[in-house]
Amino acid sequence: MKRSVLLGLFVTVSLMASPSFAAEDLCAVNIKTIENARAQTPPEMSDQVMDSVKQAKADQAKGTKEGTDDCIAETEQTIKQIKDANKGGK
Repeated sequence: MKRSVLLGLFVTVSLMASPSFAAEDLCAVNIKTIENARAQTPPEMSDQVMDSVKQAKADQAKGTKEGTDDCIAETEQTIKQIKDANKGGK
């Protein structure tokens, strides 16, 4: 009986923690995506993109849900801007 209770608690805690880890991963993946896309970034956007990455890393470093959410919002906006700029250039 004790094993099933402990297992149940472990599963519950794991499920509760998963969205947080997924969000942190998305923040890190988005930062890496931007860094990898630097070669395709139009030169006139270079400073803006680097500032965005710095802001996202600062948000990520807070280690809070709000910081992670801010990181994701910042990086998703920057990724969209890079994609839009590349569509206009082709």
